[in-house]
Amino acid sequence: MRRTVFNEDHEAFRETIRAFIEAEVAPVYDEWFAAGQAPRDFYYKLGELGIFGINVPEEFGGAGLDTHKFEAVLYEETSRAGVNFGGSGVHVLLALPYIKMLATDEQKKRYLPKFVSGEEMWALAMTEPGTGSDVAGMKTTAKLSEDGTHYVLNGSKTFITGGVHADRVIVCARTSAPTAEDRRHGISLFAVDTKSEGYSIGRKLDKLGLRTSDTAELAFVDVKVPVEDLLGEENKGFYYLGHNLASERWGIAFGAYAQAKAAVRFAQQYVTDRTVFGKPVAHFQNTKFELAACQAEVDAAEAVADRALEALDAGELTPAEAASAKLFCTEVAHRVIDRCLQLHGGYGYMNEYPIARLYADNRVNRIYGGTSEIMKSIIAKSMGL
Repeated sequence: MRRTVFNEDHEAFRETIRAFIEAEVAPVYDEWFAAGQAPRDFYYKLGELGIFGINVPEEFGGAGLDTHKFEAVLYEETSRAGVNFGGSGVHVLLALPYIKMLATDEQKKRYLPKFVSGEEMWALAMTEPGTGSDVAGMKTTAKLSEDGTHYVLNGSKTFITGGVHADRVIVCARTSAPTAEDRRHGISLFAVDTKSEGYSIGRKLDKLGLRTSDTAELAFVDVKVPVEDLLGEENKGFYYLGHNLASERWGIAFGAYAQAKAAVRFAQQYVTDRTVFGKPVAHFQNTKFELAACQAEVDAAEAVADRALEALDAGELTPAEAASAKLFCTEVAHRVIDRCLQLHGGYGYMNEYPIARLYADNRVNRIYGGTSEIMKSIIAKSMGL
């Protein structure tokens, strides 16, 4: 079936990204993998390429577009090449919507030009040790100083993607205690400068997958955050977080679909080249049937991911629809990538093969952005159950 989601501009962008990956990423990706992160100067290259400014208004150095379709092309091309652009996805998909939605004109003038160039990389610090998906259970506090010039931030965060290289982090903290009626009340968002005294990076976490995307623990001990770096209004943070969850979950869904599509490509290439018992593995009926079944699942996931993309761009993607897309696409990717690894035999277990790295990278899709169980709960609630 012919896809209608992309136009000539998106396909031109695809060619640019594919050439960029071949020239700048593929030759050094093994070094990034061994180091456990992409180098800091790589993000300047992405800034020069214009990737960070696509959805940023022109007055701040961006392209002034309002679409997620270029991000979708990025998902497909990085997955196709078996690479990852480090913490850049969080910078654009997670942090930017909060800046655009909540920042004042003065804040945008301070934040966005450096955001576009890659001079300031951003991350989002929501999860805390022991709370997981229970955002309302956070313990990190931000107390307004007596003279009203700054907040004093204390607490810790974990699983913060991009946390090692981040120059600013959107930190979720309690400015008021929860009420008896609403335990989600009292959370506020702050654009915290990572050079602030009392701000520290703990461990760079040793993850199963996404090895080139740095993930860290963060700690705050009496960090002074100027009142000028409060994003939005006090105590409305939980509402703001919920507002952007649909786009985050779409991103995970689309990324998972793209990984599944790449897995079929890797497996088809491998079984065509690999010979056993005197003939290519692709000639065996089981191989054909397995790949055919995987392709059918990828086709279905592509349709779901594309439909969610169109709804997101139109401002019509509901929380339940985003949850459904995430649940479906991540479960499809789990099944497809596992079957494609099986077709590689023992070599599928070796990190030198992209299918092995893809298998590890994919596993977190059913956990972050809300677990599959949370997605089912959201969908069930929308059904009136």
